[in-house]
Amino acid sequence: MTSMAPKLVYILCLCASALCALLLARAWWHSRQRLQFWCAVSFGFLALNNLLLVADLVVFPARDLWAWRQAAAALALATLLYGFIWEEA
Repeated sequence: MTSMAPKLVYILCLCASALCALLLARAWWHSRQRLQFWCAVSFGFLALNNLLLVADLVVFPARDLWAWRQAAAALALATLLYGFIWEEA
């Protein structure tokens, strides 16, 4: 019998990053600050990364989604860096 703790942590991380993306998007909708937009997009990609992690390790353990997870993480970092470098606060 396998432990449920790692699966629970993966799912909670997915929920946390999706909630952060949602709250940042909602705050951006009201304030229209572009840095908040890029942070919301970045957290959206991080939520996608966590979704792929859950799919990879919990739902489809026989499939290897490592490359897709790394691509989502790279997109998250790239959008956050773009927002930090090119947008004014």
